[in-house]
Amino acid sequence: MTKKQRVKEVIRLLKEEYPDTVCTLDYDEAWKLLVSVRLAAQCTDERVNKIVPNLFDKYPSIEALANADVSDIEAIVRPCGLGRSKARDISACMQMLVNDFDSKVPGNMEDLLKLPGVGRKSANLIMGDVFGQPAIVTDTHCIRLSNRIGLVDKEKDPKKVEMALRKIVPEEEGNALCHRFVDHGRAVCTARTTPHCDICCLNEMCLKRI
Repeated sequence: MTKKQRVKEVIRLLKEEYPDTVCTLDYDEAWKLLVSVRLAAQCTDERVNKIVPNLFDKYPSIEALANADVSDIEAIVRPCGLGRSKARDISACMQMLVNDFDSKVPGNMEDLLKLPGVGRKSANLIMGDVFGQPAIVTDTHCIRLSNRIGLVDKEKDPKKVEMALRKIVPEEEGNALCHRFVDHGRAVCTARTTPHCDICCLNEMCLKRI
């Protein structure tokens, strides 16, 4: 089975298992997702979703957050960990949106990567979820499952995993596939416990089992 054949079957099986997959960060505007994904670094999405309503209630727009004192942002986001650096990045990011992008989140990878605190993983999430563009979000679940299933070969570097998956995953499937990797990685193919291979929809084709 080639990698393209393998990923086609993976997509089919995960679609059956998780038909209604969505981003696990709550948001209703692009800039809020940008903030949340920065806070999600080394923090659970569940915790981020509990913290950001307080931030967005106090600072309900890009401009308001851009004008906020970094220390005030830090006080709110501190429970997400790395509060000082995250607050600094969020402040600088919002200021750049105001000053350079007319208070709008840019819809292309090049400009997204100019924003403070935004790497390829975050930019891909914005491109896929907000703008509906081809995207591969190489978070820890994506990297772990791609290796276990045999879509990449012992590769841990996020950008290299992204580029390898782009070669085999149909463009229109990439964003949803990565969300399904998150669903499956949390529920079945776990990292901190023994994977639940006995109930895995991919167990007959997973290299970890073969």
